Amino acid sequence: MDAVVPTPRPAPGSALAPPRLGLALAAMVDIALHARPQPVSAKALAARHALPPRHLEAVLQALVHHGLLKGLRGPHGGYELARERRRISAGDIARAVLGPDAVAEPGLPGNDVAGLVVAPLVAEAAAAYLAALDAVTVEDLCGRAEAARVTGPAAAPRAGPDFTI
Repeated sequence: MDAVVPTPRPAPGSALAPPRLGLALAAMVDIALHARPQPVSAKALAARHALPPRHLEAVLQALVHHGLLKGLRGPHGGYELARERRRISAGDIARAVLGPDAVAEPGLPGNDVAGLVVAPLVAEAAAAYLAALDAVTVEDLCGRAEAARVTGPAAAPRAGPDFTI
Protein backbone atom coordinates (compact mmCIF):
# COMPACT_ATOMS: atom_id res chain seq x y z
CA MET A 1 0.00 0.00 0.00
CA ASP A 2 2.76 2.42 -0.76
CA ALA A 3 1.51 3.67 -4.11
CA VAL A 4 0.52 7.30 -4.54
CA VAL A 5 -3.16 8.05 -5.10
CA PRO A 6 -3.24 9.10 -8.77
CA THR A 7 -5.03 12.26 -9.81
CA PRO A 8 -7.56 11.42 -12.52
CA ARG A 9 -6.57 12.71 -15.93
CA PRO A 10 -9.64 13.08 -18.16
CA ALA A 11 -9.40 13.12 -21.92
CA PRO A 12 -8.29 16.53 -23.21
CA GLY A 13 -11.26 18.84 -23.53
CA SER A 14 -13.60 16.52 -21.64
CA ALA A 15 -16.53 18.61 -20.44
CA LEU A 16 -17.86 15.73 -18.35
CA ALA A 17 -14.70 15.34 -16.30
CA PRO A 18 -13.07 18.74 -15.88
CA PRO A 19 -9.59 18.56 -14.36
CA ARG A 20 -10.75 20.71 -11.43
CA LEU A 21 -13.33 18.06 -10.47
CA GLY A 22 -10.82 15.22 -10.79
CA LEU A 23 -8.39 17.11 -8.59
CA ALA A 24 -11.08 17.86 -5.99
CA LEU A 25 -12.21 14.23 -5.85
CA ALA A 26 -8.62 13.01 -5.52
CA ALA A 27 -7.91 15.59 -2.79
CA MET A 28 -11.01 14.62 -0.81
CA VAL A 29 -10.13 10.91 -0.96
CA ASP A 30 -6.51 11.65 -0.05
CA ILE A 31 -7.59 13.76 2.93
CA ALA A 32 -10.10 11.12 4.02
CA LEU A 33 -7.36 8.48 3.97
CA HIS A 34 -4.60 10.55 5.59
CA ALA A 35 -6.20 13.06 8.00
CA ARG A 36 -5.70 10.97 11.12
CA PRO A 37 -4.16 11.66 13.58
CA GLN A 38 -3.32 15.10 12.14
CA PRO A 39 -4.88 17.13 9.33
CA VAL A 40 -3.31 16.88 5.86
CA SER A 41 -1.22 19.90 4.89
CA ALA A 42 -1.58 21.39 1.43
CA LYS A 43 2.14 20.82 1.01
CA ALA A 44 1.85 17.06 1.69
CA LEU A 45 -1.21 16.80 -0.53
CA ALA A 46 0.55 18.61 -3.37
CA ALA A 47 3.63 16.41 -3.00
CA ARG A 48 1.57 13.20 -3.22
CA HIS A 49 -0.12 14.45 -6.39
CA ALA A 50 3.01 16.04 -7.90
CA LEU A 51 1.39 19.48 -8.07
CA PRO A 52 2.55 22.92 -6.97
CA PRO A 53 0.81 23.76 -3.65
CA ARG A 54 -0.72 26.92 -5.10
CA HIS A 55 -2.45 24.82 -7.77
CA LEU A 56 -4.54 23.14 -5.07
CA GLU A 57 -5.37 26.21 -3.01
CA ALA A 58 -8.42 27.40 -4.97
CA VAL A 59 -9.89 23.91 -5.04
CA LEU A 60 -9.30 23.39 -1.30
CA GLN A 61 -10.76 26.79 -0.46
CA ALA A 62 -13.90 26.04 -2.52
CA LEU A 63 -14.31 22.78 -0.58
CA VAL A 64 -13.90 24.66 2.73
CA HIS A 65 -16.35 27.36 1.63
CA HIS A 66 -18.99 24.71 0.85
CA GLY A 67 -18.54 22.96 4.21
CA LEU A 68 -16.90 19.82 2.88
CA LEU A 69 -13.45 20.45 4.41
CA LYS A 70 -12.22 22.21 7.54
CA GLY A 71 -9.06 24.24 7.26
CA LEU A 72 -7.07 24.22 10.49
CA ARG A 73 -4.33 26.78 11.08
CA GLY A 74 -1.22 26.49 13.17
CA PRO A 75 1.89 24.35 13.35
CA HIS A 76 -0.12 21.14 12.96
CA GLY A 77 -2.70 22.65 10.63
CA GLY A 78 -4.01 21.42 7.37
CA TYR A 79 -7.28 20.04 6.07
CA GLU A 80 -9.69 17.42 7.32
CA LEU A 81 -13.18 16.40 6.31
CA ALA A 82 -15.91 18.62 7.74
CA ARG A 83 -18.29 15.67 8.12
CA GLU A 84 -18.24 11.89 7.88
CA ARG A 85 -16.98 10.38 4.61
CA ARG A 86 -20.26 8.55 4.11
CA ARG A 87 -22.13 11.88 4.23
CA ILE A 88 -20.17 13.57 1.42
CA SER A 89 -21.07 12.64 -2.15
CA ALA A 90 -19.08 13.15 -5.32
CA GLY A 91 -22.02 15.33 -6.42
CA ASP A 92 -21.46 17.60 -3.39
CA ILE A 93 -17.83 17.95 -4.43
CA ALA A 94 -18.78 18.68 -8.06
CA ARG A 95 -21.21 21.41 -7.02
CA ALA A 96 -18.57 22.94 -4.73
CA VAL A 97 -15.74 23.16 -7.24
CA LEU A 98 -17.60 23.60 -10.52
CA GLY A 99 -20.16 26.07 -9.24
CA PRO A 100 -23.85 26.26 -10.02
CA ASP A 101 -23.34 27.43 -13.61
CA ALA A 102 -21.28 24.40 -14.56
CA VAL A 103 -23.93 21.94 -13.47
CA ALA A 104 -27.08 23.97 -14.20
CA GLU A 105 -29.39 23.82 -17.15
CA PRO A 106 -27.70 25.25 -20.25
CA GLY A 107 -28.90 28.59 -21.58
CA LEU A 108 -30.05 27.71 -25.07
CA PRO A 109 -33.10 29.94 -25.56
CA GLY A 110 -35.54 30.06 -28.39
CA ASN A 111 -38.21 28.17 -30.23
CA ASP A 112 -35.77 26.37 -32.47
CA VAL A 113 -33.82 23.13 -32.38
CA ALA A 114 -31.34 24.53 -29.83
CA GLY A 115 -34.03 25.65 -27.40
CA LEU A 116 -36.63 22.93 -27.86
CA VAL A 117 -34.51 19.85 -28.55
CA VAL A 118 -30.88 20.34 -27.54
CA ALA A 119 -31.37 22.26 -24.27
CA PRO A 120 -33.70 19.64 -22.73
CA LEU A 121 -31.36 16.84 -23.80
CA VAL A 122 -28.34 18.52 -22.23
CA ALA A 123 -30.32 19.32 -19.06
CA GLU A 124 -31.40 15.67 -18.80
CA ALA A 125 -27.80 14.50 -19.27
CA ALA A 126 -26.56 16.96 -16.63
CA ALA A 127 -29.18 15.72 -14.16
CA ALA A 128 -28.19 12.09 -14.83
CA TYR A 129 -24.49 12.99 -14.40
CA LEU A 130 -25.14 14.64 -11.04
CA ALA A 131 -27.39 11.77 -9.96
CA ALA A 132 -24.57 9.32 -10.72
CA LEU A 133 -22.12 11.46 -8.74
CA ASP A 134 -24.63 11.82 -5.87
CA ALA A 135 -24.81 8.02 -5.63
CA VAL A 136 -21.08 7.75 -4.81
CA THR A 137 -19.71 8.87 -1.45
CA VAL A 138 -16.20 9.66 -0.32
CA GLU A 139 -16.49 6.46 1.72
CA ASP A 140 -17.14 4.53 -1.52
CA LEU A 141 -14.15 6.18 -3.20
CA CYS A 142 -11.91 5.36 -0.23
CA GLY A 143 -13.03 1.74 -0.50
CA ARG A 144 -12.16 1.74 -4.19
CA ALA A 145 -8.74 3.25 -3.44
CA GLU A 146 -8.05 0.64 -0.78
CA ALA A 147 -9.24 -2.20 -3.04
CA ALA A 148 -6.99 -0.92 -5.83
CA ARG A 149 -4.16 -0.61 -3.28
CA VAL A 150 -3.55 3.05 -4.10
CA THR A 151 -4.13 4.46 -0.63
CA GLY A 152 -0.70 6.03 -0.60
CA PRO A 153 1.89 6.14 2.12
CA ALA A 154 0.92 6.96 5.66
CA ALA A 155 1.42 10.57 6.58
CA ALA A 156 4.99 10.95 7.74
CA PRO A 157 5.65 12.65 11.07
CA ARG A 158 6.38 16.32 10.64
CA ALA A 159 9.96 17.41 11.10
CA GLY A 160 9.07 20.78 12.60
CA PRO A 161 6.43 23.47 12.66
CA ASP A 162 4.53 23.82 9.39
CA PHE A 163 2.30 26.88 9.29
CA THR A 164 0.77 26.15 5.90
CA ILE A 165 -2.76 24.84 5.58
